[in-house]
Amino acid sequence: MVCLVTYAIPDQALTALKERFEVMIPEEGSFSREEVLRLLPNCDAMLSMFSFKVDKEVMDAGKSLRIISNFGVGFNNIDIAYAREKGIVVTNTPDPVVEPTAELAFAIMSDLSRRITECDAKLKRGTGIRWGVMENLGVGLWGKTLGIVGLGNIGKAIARRALVAGMKVVYHNRHRLSEAEEKSLNVCYLSFDELLAASDYLSLNTHLNDSTLHLMNESSFAKMKQGSFLINTARGPVVDESALVSVLRSGHLAGAGLDVYEFEPKITEDLLSMDNVVLVPHIGTATMDARIAMGTYAVENILRFSRGEQPLSVVVGAN
Repeated sequence: MVCLVTYAIPDQALTALKERFEVMIPEEGSFSREEVLRLLPNCDAMLSMFSFKVDKEVMDAGKSLRIISNFGVGFNNIDIAYAREKGIVVTNTPDPVVEPTAELAFAIMSDLSRRITECDAKLKRGTGIRWGVMENLGVGLWGKTLGIVGLGNIGKAIARRALVAGMKVVYHNRHRLSEAEEKSLNVCYLSFDELLAASDYLSLNTHLNDSTLHLMNESSFAKMKQGSFLINTARGPVVDESALVSVLRSGHLAGAGLDVYEFEPKITEDLLSMDNVVLVPHIGTATMDARIAMGTYAVENILRFSRGEQPLSVVVGAN
């Protein structure tokens, strides 16, 4: 059997795959779309990156393709409806992304609170910084309220960190957790509007779909607490960035931290010049540990499928 790996992931993750499959993988970087279309007809499996678009053209090129194992928890890069129509199994890697993404969200929140990136940049430029007891004042996390939109596995991992930091955690989900689970997690459910009004920090950890596109817009930003902060490590289009710029400029929001962007990889120009905005290039899972774990998980999905077993995480099952 043959597997096409579209990106040069750590070799440690591919050992078991190479024992069972002939593996085609770029020496470095990634295969171009044209290369994928040329190589795919002979492949039984594809290990695709979350950044690679797997559309009708790609799946039609995979004449023998039986499984697409996506490297990442998100799968909006794949035409899921067409995969289902073609009878192609689609899997993802939700478990390995939880802790690294939660780490980054909490790090951004701490950075914004204490103005770390802002002060670092000013010191390195040698301009704009003032020393003194009442200069460079930030805010502390202790005693503040963190609102989490989407209390899934990543949201819960962020909540654990926030509770240790002395924060109160409230959340909003499409489906409320059981009373027992809320008690065990020490979290409180609020309606979306109540959450916006109560949160000193708002962390977005929801999926991107029709109901969450521009969830954070002019109207929802207006309902947020004066002087609050927004952190987005979910998906960029959940936030209307033009509306975000407006509330940052007006001072209604004290700051924002973004790992993902509405028009990624393009970043709204105004955000680049704001001292109270922390920007990172979609690095939620960007640790070597996480990359190896994600690759190993994606490989295990393929191997289990090839043995006639249930993969670890299925997005589209076999017909």
